[in-house]
Amino acid sequence: MNMESSPEGTAVLDPFEIRVLAVLAEKEATTPDNYPLSLNAITNGCNQLSSRDPVMSLSEDTVAEVLQRLMQRKYVNGITQAGARVTKYEHRMRIKWSLEQDKLAILSTLMLRGLQTAGEIRTRTGRLHEFKTVADVELGLQFLIDKYPPLVARLALAPGTKEPRYGQLLGGEEALAREETAAGFAGSVSAPQHGGRVGQLEHEVALLRRDVDELREQLQAFRQQFE
Repeated sequence: MNMESSPEGTAVLDPFEIRVLAVLAEKEATTPDNYPLSLNAITNGCNQLSSRDPVMSLSEDTVAEVLQRLMQRKYVNGITQAGARVTKYEHRMRIKWSLEQDKLAILSTLMLRGLQTAGEIRTRTGRLHEFKTVADVELGLQFLIDKYPPLVARLALAPGTKEPRYGQLLGGEEALAREETAAGFAGSVSAPQHGGRVGQLEHEVALLRRDVDELREQLQAFRQQFE
């Protein structure tokens, strides 16, 4: 794995903290009229079945505890508006790491969906930021890699692949190494299943179902703007 070592003392986020932060950043871009988010909205975003890897099932109590930790560490602000019955929350990643929207879109997508190539990131960040080319994504990734401490790492090419994958470092290098190992194992197990015609068709159907889920999510977000 080709990555720089984070300096000692760098705060490491757990998977729940990473998910909550990423949901706040995602919804800020996709549903701005509903941002900042309530506890309920954040919980629903954390537990989405589409555009999430891994899929989680967090309770509101767990998300509330995570938000308290993130506020203590200045990753999140809690906002109580006059006359409002509930506190709403906003992330501070843009300020904390001096990130423009294109960089934040890349980082958030890696936080939400795990290891990805630059091409996959470009496809999946469309609602957060429109990248014209894969090269533009690679420039953003390099910016995140070059930060001190680095926020993203470029992984070594996996056997049989042509493009490197990237992963976020907010959970620490050990967590990223475990994710890389798990992804490699999953690939080696699933590859033979896709060799036959039936297996290939099943794989294509799974991809189409994922695309439909994402389109359904986009339509729901669009409708919310008019409710």
